[in-house]
Amino acid sequence: MENMENMENMENMENRREKQNNRILLPVLGDCWLLAAIASLTLNEDVMARVVPTDQGFGDDYAGIFHFQFWQFGEWVDVVIDDRLPVKDGELMFVHSAEGREFWSALLEKAYAKVNGCYEALSGGSTTEGFEDFTGGIAENFDLQRPPANMFQIITKALEAGALLGCSIDITSAADSEAVTRQKLVKGHAYSLTGAVEVNYRGRKEKLVRMRNPWGQVEWTGAWSDGSSEWNYVEGECPHANSEDGEFWMSFSEFLRHYSRIEVCTLTPDTLTDDSVKHWSVSKFDGSWRRGSTAGGCRNHPYTFWMNPQFVIKLEEEDDDPEDGEVGCSFVVGLIQKNRRKLRKAGEDMHTVGFAIYEVPPQFHGQREVHLDKNYFMSHAQTARSETFINLREVSTRFKLPPGEYLIVPSTFDPHLNGDFCIRVFSEKQTETQPCDDPVNAELDDEVVSDEEVDAGFRGLFSKLAGDDMEISAAELKTILNKIVAKRTDIKTDGFSMETCRIMVNLMDKDSGNGKLGLGEFATLWKKVQKYLSIYKKNDTDNSGTMSTPEMRIALKDAGFTLNNTIYQMLVARYADPDMTIDFDNFVACLMRLEMMFRLFKKVDPHDSGSIELDFHQWLSFAMI
Repeated sequence: MENMENMENMENMENRREKQNNRILLPVLGDCWLLAAIASLTLNEDVMARVVPTDQGFGDDYAGIFHFQFWQFGEWVDVVIDDRLPVKDGELMFVHSAEGREFWSALLEKAYAKVNGCYEALSGGSTTEGFEDFTGGIAENFDLQRPPANMFQIITKALEAGALLGCSIDITSAADSEAVTRQKLVKGHAYSLTGAVEVNYRGRKEKLVRMRNPWGQVEWTGAWSDGSSEWNYVEGECPHANSEDGEFWMSFSEFLRHYSRIEVCTLTPDTLTDDSVKHWSVSKFDGSWRRGSTAGGCRNHPYTFWMNPQFVIKLEEEDDDPEDGEVGCSFVVGLIQKNRRKLRKAGEDMHTVGFAIYEVPPQFHGQREVHLDKNYFMSHAQTARSETFINLREVSTRFKLPPGEYLIVPSTFDPHLNGDFCIRVFSEKQTETQPCDDPVNAELDDEVVSDEEVDAGFRGLFSKLAGDDMEISAAELKTILNKIVAKRTDIKTDGFSMETCRIMVNLMDKDSGNGKLGLGEFATLWKKVQKYLSIYKKNDTDNSGTMSTPEMRIALKDAGFTLNNTIYQMLVARYADPDMTIDFDNFVACLMRLEMMFRLFKKVDPHDSGSIELDFHQWLSFAMI
């Protein structure tokens, strides 16, 4: 095996592959999952060349920096680092080669740590994270305690297609972490699976898999291990000769017996089940969960589940000649939670996430501007779901369903957890995948009470309240409203603020423009407040005196407003209390502000074009209202 002379050998891809097995990881960092992904990365020259560009080294143009490329939630990101690596007592602290003269892997690790915030953020994880960030592909997990009948064929075809494969042995207690079994397998440790063959052994076929320990040491000592007697009875070509330090063979049956799970990441998911290597259709959307507005939790929380973001996938064409004989449309859904490692410094970590899939009823086919509500989910069962809710960066599951329209609802397991995500849909045939959300619209009540329509009793009350000028200012309105709501025990309120009262006056003062309300204007406002009180009481279903944020979204529809997730998130952030409830004064303030904004826009856009153009003076006038 040839030696590698520092980074100059980054240009020699073959040598990099030969030397990969010499890298080890000191247990200080705990990112063996990343090393397993790097070990598999070296087996695919094209992917390797993209992650570790070959046009850099220690030549005449060396500037002390290196760049790497990683896939991050839908795009390739170029990461630039300097050549300073962390050392202790003159030795590299983390990933390094046994000979100490190879640096590309240590630099790659540093660049990946930069993407994720710091070295510490790399501690603990799933090999699939590294797989996906090195390939842009989608990863699938298989439980080896209940493997598919064709698991060996899946592995073989995945390797042939250039997929990256990682596997591990589950631990049952903290004491098991990185514990070494009697036959030298490490529990809770990430291995790479790098080969799969069938050999002629004693007159029969024997399935073998080749494993790699990224530590570069501690190898399997059971059957088919290095130097074991089984190799003496292999007829024909013997793959054992290609085994390197840290790499070993074992029978497939022993593999299934000892390992708990395998992770397979491929650029084209169809290579797992179809001999033709063709690209599937891919759709990707970004989204967010926000406490109180779009973080509804899983189906265990029926009163908030409907608030989650929703996506529709339209499956039209069935698979070509399905291998398993089952007719349907194959697709893979992958849900990735974004940037969680970066948040570890703030005490955050991975959420437990998953998704549910529903068959869309015919009456909703073709509709994309509809955010389906609680009643829909209370009366319809899910058609399929992610295999599990789990606290990994990505949850992905393969499905085969009849043609039709399906609703995908990604969620955290518990409600009211903030997070950002991207959801990807890989499908064998061309499909249509779109977000499903309410349009932004308002049905405004233009009913106005004239001075002549006001009855004598209300006229007399107004005279007492308005004073000598027979008009009510924002300050006077604040005093009036707070005296009234203070007497009520069925609603909770901290009292109307001056800001809210000014919005009310500005909205209703259409005649004089002097910032005060006349008789008819006050009567119109009073009628509006009474209407909002009725809606508030109706949607306070638990009679708590306040509304929850899910109740608020329904109440806004009752008041004539349909709003998308983005705007609703803003309203909750502005008007909800820390416990995610809305009291009466904030509810009225929200509705008044919404009505004001809609009326201003419609005034400047009389032809309903959907866009307006303001000059500087108009902008100031509207912004100061």
